[in-house]
Amino acid sequence: MSVISQDPQQRSIREAAAEWAVLLADDALDDARAESLQHWLQADVRHAEALAFAQRTWAALAGLPGDRPRQHRAPPVASARPQHPVRKARLRRWGAAACLALLLGGLGLSQHDRLLLPFMADHRTASGEVRSLTLADGSEVILDSASAIRLDYSATRRRVELLAGAAIFQVAPQADRPFVVEASGGTARALGTRFLVRREADEGALVGVLEHAVQVSAGGQQQRLEEGDSVHYDASGISDVALDLQRVTSWQRGLLVFDRVPLAQVVEQLNRYRSGHILLGSEALAQREVSGVFRLDALDDALATLAREMHLQRAEMLGISLIY
Repeated sequence: MSVISQDPQQRSIREAAAEWAVLLADDALDDARAESLQHWLQADVRHAEALAFAQRTWAALAGLPGDRPRQHRAPPVASARPQHPVRKARLRRWGAAACLALLLGGLGLSQHDRLLLPFMADHRTASGEVRSLTLADGSEVILDSASAIRLDYSATRRRVELLAGAAIFQVAPQADRPFVVEASGGTARALGTRFLVRREADEGALVGVLEHAVQVSAGGQQQRLEEGDSVHYDASGISDVALDLQRVTSWQRGLLVFDRVPLAQVVEQLNRYRSGHILLGSEALAQREVSGVFRLDALDDALATLAREMHLQRAEMLGISLIY
């Protein structure tokens, strides 16, 4: 049994509903948008229900501290750094829409998965936690942040299912009991070794060999990996990837290391290890390259440093950090 993944169509509906909810709350729709909304509502019976839920959520957000309804808003206070009113309104709308879209389209399912994991996993870690453990056969596992495994040991086999996140396995040799890690529809069989398995957002997985060798099977293909090799696999098969495995596994040493990596990838990793959620304000910003070494126990400082060194602005809303 694997962790339930979100229906992409349902997520798309929720995100579209979130956008319509913000538009309806912020301004009166012009004729073209009103017509588009009607077409969208009529296209699927689920749309009206999703919009109603989005509007209720938006109304609830509007009543929270820091984002009160407009009719109750306090008089503006002079700021040492005045911001153009049009830019400020656009930023607020974008941040609110992103926050609502996350709540309806993304964070809800993630919370659902977290609720399921305690019933499915034998060992798991919280967000920001890295843990080492020794299994009954003497094999050692280092669990990355927000990761979970389930064990299925018998007299003839040792099977570990990676339910979420990533893990490094140091396998105790037992020739008569193969050690197999299952994740995202494929397997990695240890050949007396130390290796990484990481679930990916694209429903696939990454395998990297730190010592000795591993046999990977996925999508009807098999491939033997030697020390230093790494592959990505999914339902379509196995493909080689070039990775610096020492950097990719730096989290086991309490560090995140980036070398000319797009900011989008840096943010993706930061979101795995800190509370709240970081959003980027544009695709151009997401592609800017970043190099640096960040400590896992000081990621809020890392976010502040990123914003400062890249000359970016940062806005906070309901646990969402918007970088623009």
